[in-house]
Amino acid sequence: MTTTASETKASPVRSACIRRQELAAFLRSRRERITPEEVGLPRGTRRRTPGLRREEVAQLSAVGVTWYTWLEQARDIQVSVQVLDALARTLLLDASERAHLFQLAEAVDPTPAASCTGVTPAMYEMLRALEPLPACVQNSRYDILAYNRTYARLLCDLDAVPPEDRNCMILVYTHPEWQRSIVHLEETRRLMAAKLRASMAGHLGEPAWKMLVKRLTTESPEFRANWERYEVVGVRTRTKQFLNQYVGFLSLDHTDLWLKPETGARMVTYVPTDEESRHRLAELHDLARTGAVSPNS
Repeated sequence: MTTTASETKASPVRSACIRRQELAAFLRSRRERITPEEVGLPRGTRRRTPGLRREEVAQLSAVGVTWYTWLEQARDIQVSVQVLDALARTLLLDASERAHLFQLAEAVDPTPAASCTGVTPAMYEMLRALEPLPACVQNSRYDILAYNRTYARLLCDLDAVPPEDRNCMILVYTHPEWQRSIVHLEETRRLMAAKLRASMAGHLGEPAWKMLVKRLTTESPEFRANWERYEVVGVRTRTKQFLNQYVGFLSLDHTDLWLKPETGARMVTYVPTDEESRHRLAELHDLARTGAVSPNS
Protein backbone atom coordinates (compact mmCIF):
# COMPACT_ATOMS: atom_id res chain seq x y z
CA MET A 1 0.00 0.00 0.00
CA THR A 2 1.45 3.35 -1.02
CA THR A 3 1.20 6.61 0.91
CA THR A 4 -0.31 9.51 -0.99
CA ALA A 5 1.18 13.00 -0.99
CA SER A 6 -1.81 14.35 0.92
CA GLU A 7 -1.41 11.71 3.64
CA THR A 8 2.29 12.50 3.98
CA LYS A 9 1.55 16.21 4.21
CA ALA A 10 -1.17 15.65 6.83
CA SER A 11 1.08 13.64 9.14
CA PRO A 12 2.83 16.65 10.77
CA VAL A 13 -0.59 18.25 11.25
CA ARG A 14 -1.90 15.21 13.10
CA SER A 15 1.29 15.07 15.15
CA ALA A 16 0.93 18.71 16.17
CA CYS A 17 -2.70 18.10 17.14
CA ILE A 18 -1.76 15.14 19.32
CA ARG A 19 1.01 17.17 20.94
CA ARG A 20 -1.41 20.01 21.76
CA GLN A 21 -3.86 17.54 23.28
CA GLU A 22 -1.09 16.04 25.44
CA LEU A 23 -0.03 19.51 26.53
CA ALA A 24 -3.63 20.40 27.44
CA ALA A 25 -4.08 17.20 29.44
CA PHE A 26 -0.77 17.73 31.23
CA LEU A 27 -1.67 21.28 32.23
CA ARG A 28 -5.09 20.20 33.50
CA SER A 29 -3.62 17.38 35.56
CA ARG A 30 -1.08 19.66 37.20
CA ARG A 31 -3.61 22.42 37.81
CA GLU A 32 -6.01 20.03 39.53
CA ARG A 33 -3.42 18.65 41.93
CA ILE A 34 -2.48 22.05 43.45
CA THR A 35 -4.52 23.37 46.37
CA PRO A 36 -5.24 27.11 46.62
CA GLU A 37 -3.38 27.20 49.92
CA GLU A 38 -0.17 26.06 48.23
CA VAL A 39 -0.08 29.22 46.12
CA GLY A 40 -1.39 31.62 48.75
CA LEU A 41 -5.05 31.75 47.65
CA PRO A 42 -8.12 31.36 49.89
CA ARG A 43 -10.12 28.18 49.34
CA GLY A 44 -13.56 29.72 49.76
CA THR A 45 -16.78 27.79 50.29
CA ARG A 46 -18.10 27.34 46.73
CA ARG A 47 -15.14 25.65 45.07
CA ARG A 48 -16.16 22.74 42.84
CA THR A 49 -12.94 22.30 40.87
CA PRO A 50 -10.27 20.06 42.40
CA GLY A 51 -7.17 22.16 42.75
CA LEU A 52 -6.90 25.56 41.06
CA ARG A 53 -9.37 27.16 38.68
CA ARG A 54 -8.26 28.15 35.19
CA GLU A 55 -8.68 31.82 35.97
CA GLU A 56 -6.45 31.43 39.03
CA VAL A 57 -3.67 29.85 36.99
CA ALA A 58 -4.04 32.62 34.42
CA GLN A 59 -3.90 35.32 37.08
CA LEU A 60 -0.86 33.84 38.83
CA SER A 61 0.92 33.40 35.48
CA ALA A 62 -0.01 36.91 34.22
CA VAL A 63 -1.75 35.61 31.08
CA GLY A 64 -5.28 36.09 29.79
CA VAL A 65 -7.98 33.75 31.05
CA THR A 66 -9.33 33.19 27.53
CA TRP A 67 -5.86 32.46 26.20
CA TYR A 68 -5.12 29.95 28.97
CA THR A 69 -8.53 28.30 28.44
CA TRP A 70 -7.69 27.87 24.75
CA LEU A 71 -4.39 26.28 25.78
CA GLU A 72 -6.21 23.71 27.93
CA GLN A 73 -8.63 23.13 25.05
CA ALA A 74 -5.72 22.22 22.74
CA ARG A 75 -6.35 25.19 20.44
CA ASP A 76 -3.72 25.95 17.82
CA ILE A 77 -2.05 28.93 19.49
CA GLN A 78 1.56 30.03 19.92
CA VAL A 79 3.15 29.75 23.36
CA SER A 80 6.26 31.77 24.23
CA VAL A 81 9.03 30.51 26.50
CA GLN A 82 8.23 33.34 28.91
CA VAL A 83 4.67 32.04 29.31
CA LEU A 84 5.88 28.45 29.67
CA ASP A 85 8.28 29.57 32.38
CA ALA A 86 5.48 31.40 34.21
CA LEU A 87 3.17 28.37 33.98
CA ALA A 88 5.92 26.05 35.25
CA ARG A 89 6.39 28.25 38.31
CA THR A 90 2.66 28.67 38.97
CA LEU A 91 2.02 24.93 38.68
CA LEU A 92 5.02 24.13 40.93
CA LEU A 93 6.58 21.81 38.35
CA ASP A 94 9.73 19.95 39.30
CA ALA A 95 12.68 19.68 36.90
CA SER A 96 11.34 16.61 35.04
CA GLU A 97 7.85 18.08 34.70
CA ARG A 98 9.26 21.39 33.50
CA ALA A 99 11.32 19.63 30.83
CA HIS A 100 8.20 17.69 29.77
CA LEU A 101 6.19 20.92 29.49
CA PHE A 102 8.76 22.54 27.20
CA GLN A 103 9.07 19.37 25.12
CA LEU A 104 5.30 19.16 24.57
CA ALA A 105 5.30 22.82 23.53
CA GLU A 106 8.27 22.20 21.20
CA ALA A 107 10.20 24.96 22.90
CA VAL A 108 13.75 25.20 24.24
CA ASP A 109 14.01 25.93 27.95
CA PRO A 110 16.48 28.83 28.25
CA THR A 111 17.09 28.51 31.99
CA PRO A 112 20.38 27.14 33.35
CA ALA A 113 18.46 24.22 34.83
CA ALA A 114 17.80 22.88 31.32
CA SER A 115 21.43 22.19 30.49
CA CYS A 116 24.98 23.16 31.37
CA THR A 117 26.63 22.10 28.14
CA GLY A 118 29.27 24.80 28.44
CA VAL A 119 30.77 23.32 31.63
CA THR A 120 33.30 20.63 30.75
CA PRO A 121 34.68 17.88 33.04
CA ALA A 122 37.95 19.81 33.10
CA MET A 123 36.17 22.86 34.52
CA TYR A 124 34.60 20.77 37.27
CA GLU A 125 38.06 19.43 38.09
CA MET A 126 39.44 22.97 38.25
CA LEU A 127 36.66 24.03 40.61
CA ARG A 128 37.46 21.13 42.92
CA ALA A 129 41.21 21.80 42.72
CA LEU A 130 40.71 25.42 43.84
CA GLU A 131 39.25 24.34 47.20
CA PRO A 132 39.25 25.62 49.89
CA LEU A 133 38.88 28.79 47.79
CA PRO A 134 35.22 29.39 46.80
CA ALA A 135 34.75 29.26 43.02
CA CYS A 136 31.93 28.90 40.51
CA VAL A 137 31.22 29.19 36.79
CA GLN A 138 28.78 31.94 35.80
CA ASN A 139 27.58 33.42 32.55
CA SER A 140 26.96 37.10 31.84
CA ARG A 141 23.35 36.72 33.02
CA TYR A 142 24.61 35.68 36.49
CA ASP A 143 23.39 32.08 36.13
CA ILE A 144 25.49 29.82 38.38
CA LEU A 145 26.32 26.89 36.10
CA ALA A 146 28.71 24.98 38.38
CA TYR A 147 30.41 25.48 41.75
CA ASN A 148 32.68 23.83 44.29
CA ARG A 149 31.87 22.78 47.85
CA THR A 150 33.16 25.93 49.55
CA TYR A 151 31.13 28.19 47.27
CA ALA A 152 28.09 26.00 47.95
CA ARG A 153 28.13 27.20 51.59
CA LEU A 154 29.54 30.72 51.14
CA LEU A 155 26.26 32.68 50.98
CA CYS A 156 23.60 30.02 51.51
CA ASP A 157 23.01 26.30 51.11
CA LEU A 158 23.21 26.49 47.31
CA ASP A 159 22.54 22.76 46.91
CA ALA A 160 19.07 23.33 48.40
CA VAL A 161 18.25 26.04 45.84
CA PRO A 162 16.37 24.72 42.77
CA PRO A 163 18.66 24.78 39.70
CA GLU A 164 16.42 27.25 37.86
CA ASP A 165 16.83 29.69 40.78
CA ARG A 166 20.64 29.47 40.94
CA ASN A 167 21.18 32.96 39.60
CA CYS A 168 23.01 35.63 41.57
CA MET A 169 20.50 38.34 40.60
CA ILE A 170 17.54 36.26 41.75
CA LEU A 171 19.32 35.26 44.95
CA VAL A 172 20.51 38.74 45.92
CA TYR A 173 17.02 40.19 45.42
CA THR A 174 14.76 37.37 46.67
CA HIS A 175 16.68 34.92 48.89
CA PRO A 176 16.82 36.01 52.58
CA GLU A 177 19.78 33.83 53.55
CA TRP A 178 21.85 35.02 50.58
CA GLN A 179 20.96 38.62 51.42
CA ARG A 180 22.01 38.26 55.07
CA SER A 181 25.42 37.01 53.97
CA ILE A 182 26.31 40.20 52.06
CA VAL A 183 27.70 42.99 54.23
CA HIS A 184 26.98 45.86 51.81
CA LEU A 185 23.69 44.54 50.44
CA GLU A 186 22.08 47.66 48.97
CA GLU A 187 25.30 48.79 47.30
CA THR A 188 25.77 45.29 45.88
CA ARG A 189 22.20 45.13 44.57
CA ARG A 190 22.51 48.48 42.81
CA LEU A 191 25.86 47.58 41.25
CA MET A 192 24.60 44.20 40.03
CA ALA A 193 21.50 45.71 38.44
CA ALA A 194 23.71 48.24 36.63
CA LYS A 195 26.03 45.49 35.43
CA LEU A 196 23.09 43.38 34.25
CA ARG A 197 21.79 46.30 32.19
CA ALA A 198 25.22 46.81 30.65
CA SER A 199 25.50 43.13 29.76
CA MET A 200 21.96 42.97 28.40
CA ALA A 201 22.83 45.39 25.58
CA GLY A 202 24.35 42.44 23.73
CA HIS A 203 21.37 40.17 24.35
CA LEU A 204 18.31 42.31 23.63
CA GLY A 205 15.36 40.19 22.58
CA GLU A 206 16.76 36.91 23.92
CA PRO A 207 14.03 35.06 25.86
CA ALA A 208 16.17 34.04 28.84
CA TRP A 209 17.25 37.62 29.49
CA LYS A 210 13.72 38.98 29.17
CA MET A 211 12.43 36.25 31.47
CA LEU A 212 15.01 37.13 34.11
CA VAL A 213 14.21 40.84 34.10
CA LYS A 214 10.46 40.22 34.07
CA ARG A 215 10.71 37.87 37.03
CA LEU A 216 12.88 40.27 39.02
CA THR A 217 10.67 43.30 38.34
CA THR A 218 7.63 41.26 39.39
CA GLU A 219 9.09 39.72 42.55
CA SER A 220 11.34 42.50 43.86
CA PRO A 221 10.38 46.17 44.33
CA GLU A 222 14.05 46.84 45.15
CA PHE A 223 15.18 45.49 41.79
CA ARG A 224 12.45 47.42 40.01
CA ALA A 225 13.64 50.66 41.61
CA ASN A 226 17.28 49.99 40.74
CA TRP A 227 16.44 48.88 37.20
CA GLU A 228 14.51 52.09 36.58
CA ARG A 229 17.63 54.10 37.40
CA TYR A 230 19.06 53.03 34.02
CA GLU A 231 22.54 52.92 35.50
CA VAL A 232 25.28 51.11 33.56
CA VAL A 233 28.48 49.81 35.16
CA GLY A 234 31.16 47.63 33.60
CA VAL A 235 33.71 47.36 36.43
CA ARG A 236 33.38 44.98 39.36
CA THR A 237 34.26 45.74 42.95
CA ARG A 238 37.33 43.65 43.72
CA THR A 239 37.01 43.17 47.49
CA LYS A 240 33.85 41.49 48.78
CA GLN A 241 32.79 41.22 52.40
CA PHE A 242 30.52 38.41 53.54
CA LEU A 243 29.01 37.38 56.87
CA ASN A 244 28.92 33.61 56.61
CA GLN A 245 26.45 31.89 58.94
CA TYR A 246 28.97 29.17 59.86
CA VAL A 247 32.36 30.86 60.21
CA GLY A 248 31.60 34.58 60.46
CA PHE A 249 33.10 37.58 58.65
CA LEU A 250 35.07 37.00 55.44
CA SER A 251 37.03 39.54 53.40
CA LEU A 252 37.71 38.14 49.92
CA ASP A 253 39.21 39.38 46.67
CA HIS A 254 37.00 38.64 43.68
CA THR A 255 38.56 37.64 40.34
CA ASP A 256 36.93 36.69 37.02
CA LEU A 257 38.75 34.16 34.84
CA TRP A 258 37.19 34.35 31.38
CA LEU A 259 36.71 30.96 29.75
CA LYS A 260 36.19 32.24 26.18
CA PRO A 261 37.76 35.05 24.14
CA GLU A 262 34.46 36.95 24.04
CA THR A 263 32.64 38.15 27.14
CA GLY A 264 30.46 35.30 28.42
CA ALA A 265 31.14 32.37 30.70
CA ARG A 266 33.68 32.99 33.43
CA MET A 267 35.11 31.27 36.47
CA VAL A 268 34.51 33.41 39.54
CA THR A 269 37.05 32.95 42.33
CA TYR A 270 37.45 34.39 45.83
CA VAL A 271 40.82 34.71 47.58
CA PRO A 272 41.13 35.78 51.24
CA THR A 273 42.57 39.23 51.85
CA ASP A 274 43.85 38.40 55.35
CA GLU A 275 44.94 35.43 57.43
CA GLU A 276 41.77 35.39 59.51
CA SER A 277 39.64 35.04 56.39
CA ARG A 278 42.03 32.38 55.08
CA HIS A 279 41.62 30.38 58.27
CA ARG A 280 37.83 30.75 58.22
CA LEU A 281 37.63 29.67 54.56
CA ALA A 282 39.56 26.52 55.39
CA GLU A 283 37.15 25.88 58.25
CA LEU A 284 34.15 26.41 55.96
CA HIS A 285 35.62 24.02 53.41
CA ASP A 286 36.11 21.35 56.07
CA LEU A 287 32.51 21.76 57.20
CA ALA A 288 31.23 21.52 53.62
CA ARG A 289 33.51 18.59 52.76
CA THR A 290 32.45 16.51 55.74
CA GLY A 291 28.76 17.40 55.45
CA ALA A 292 28.78 19.02 58.88
CA VAL A 293 26.74 22.03 57.72
CA SER A 294 23.11 22.13 56.67
CA PRO A 295 20.45 24.83 56.25
CA ASN A 296 19.21 24.23 59.82
CA SER A 297 22.55 23.77 61.58
